[in-house]
Amino acid sequence: MFMGLSLSDSRIVLLAAALTLAAPAAFPEPPKGRAEALAGLASSETTARLEAIVWLANHGAMADTARLDALLRDDNALVRDYAEQGLWALWSRSGDAAVDALMARGVQEMDEQDYKAAIATFSDIVRRKPEFAEGWNKRATVYYLAGEYRKSIADCAEVLKRNRRHFGALSGLGLIYMRLERYDDALAWSRKALDVNPNMLGVEMNIKSIERLLAEKRGKQI
Repeated sequence: MFMGLSLSDSRIVLLAAALTLAAPAAFPEPPKGRAEALAGLASSETTARLEAIVWLANHGAMADTARLDALLRDDNALVRDYAEQGLWALWSRSGDAAVDALMARGVQEMDEQDYKAAIATFSDIVRRKPEFAEGWNKRATVYYLAGEYRKSIADCAEVLKRNRRHFGALSGLGLIYMRLERYDDALAWSRKALDVNPNMLGVEMNIKSIERLLAEKRGKQI
């Protein structure tokens, strides 16, 4: 789905607290600033990398996404998971408190399945801050849930103009084209998503399902 493992900043803070409570005294201290966090990303210690990710998720900027993106291929599964969550946290902050408040309201409306209200809220966001990719992504998600697939495709395109490695939008396009029974397109977009983020089990399963559907379809045409 377009939202993937999107987490609020409060969840990231809870992860940091969990690390602190679970870590023995011998484990590295949490980063005290940006320089320590960046150094921690390259540490051989798993806990140091996790602490660094949490720091960047809470205090970093969009410029830090490439660093977290690289950790989607870390040797440690927990680091990969934190990196994905950290990316969602960075993507979800607009830098504008009013827009962030609207994002929270829109997500609540979406969770309540009030799609008309959510579309209106996210439309307000993209008007106010059109460069904010996640505003477009959230509206794309609601359009998908409301069955307005063409509008969802258009919004996904807007997301990718601003964030070409947005694996939520890439995998979302795969879902849309599956619904439209355009399986070759669904497969192509799903593979692009998995190439960016190889940790999405749901996308991997979708790819296998699409490949089976295409094989069956081609078998019937012979």
